[in-house]
Amino acid sequence: MVEKQDEMKALLLKSKDEILAGINKAIKSGSETATSEPTGDIYDQASSERDRELGLLLNDRERDKLRQIDEALLRIAEGEYGICEECEEEIPLGRLKVMPFARFCVRCQSDMEKLQAQTRRVEEEREYREISFGEEEEG
Repeated sequence: MVEKQDEMKALLLKSKDEILAGINKAIKSGSETATSEPTGDIYDQASSERDRELGLLLNDRERDKLRQIDEALLRIAEGEYGICEECEEEIPLGRLKVMPFARFCVRCQSDMEKLQAQTRRVEEEREYREISFGEEEEG
């Protein structure tokens, strides 16, 4: 068990370093383009703005991944790593190698995703009905 945690800790730290290097590179390249004068026509500027927004979105995803990695490192330090937070069973090593910051086993993760999909569908149906009723009242 200790060997598995050491291996996973090394994998998590490597991933963290790679993400931080990627974010730093993106920030440097973004600051270089931001300081230059706008060039080209309106379409070129719109394309540059879209690329910048996409970069920010990707950075948000990377920051979220960093948060998950830090939480996994904390679980290792507390001796709770590799245990499903739902059923408290051991998460298989194969899953941890693919997703080293996993908090749930495959079965529990699948169950949670199904529940989230059902909840989202109910909420969307409720919103649709509210829109339909609102239009009938006006007419």
